[in-house]
Amino acid sequence: MEIKVVANVLAANDMIAEENRRILRAAGAYAINLVSSPGSGKTTLLERTVATLSTEIPLAVIEGDITTSLDAERIRRQGGRAVQINTAGDCHLEARQVREALAQLDLAGLRLLVIENVGNLVCPAGYDLGEDAKVVLVSVTEGDDKPLKYPHVFVESKALIINKLDLLPYCDCDLAALKSSALRINPKLEVFPVSCRSGEGLENWYGWLRDQVAQRRKPS
Repeated sequence: MEIKVVANVLAANDMIAEENRRILRAAGAYAINLVSSPGSGKTTLLERTVATLSTEIPLAVIEGDITTSLDAERIRRQGGRAVQINTAGDCHLEARQVREALAQLDLAGLRLLVIENVGNLVCPAGYDLGEDAKVVLVSVTEGDDKPLKYPHVFVESKALIINKLDLLPYCDCDLAALKSSALRINPKLEVFPVSCRSGEGLENWYGWLRDQVAQRRKPS
């Protein structure tokens, strides 16, 4: 019975996710679902991304948290548009919540939407929000075993960001092993080692985003 209930919930979620996807594609917007553990640096990455790209790419951010609007406020301070979703305890966002957030955004001219999911490497992997790509972010401070322990999110993702390179000398993390494990699980992953503090590697991430947005704007 429990399996059937879960299947029904996911099926209903997937229907709404497809509606979200149609809405975003009709608007010409490329959508990313950004997933990581708490404290890995998702919001800091988005602050840097918004500050760098918002003058050339019309973008917006949907922030998912259990409580508070702190992350949305951080994005707005960088000049970005942001809508906050509070899940009131749930460990992931659902497509219904994203659809409600989309209704609060002016989609005319929007080219890039980033959905920052609740900090969690497990539940968000199983919920389609209507995105074009999941992007998983890990930090070297978490060690190098996350792809092996949480493979589903790496399988589902199009890109992997490895953050906090500036702390690598102080951490028990084998960067080569981390990348190798992730690529064994998903050989198609684009991998971006970065430091959101120093800026190292971020230009490669920005370039990848520019490419995704440019491809979305090409006529099909």
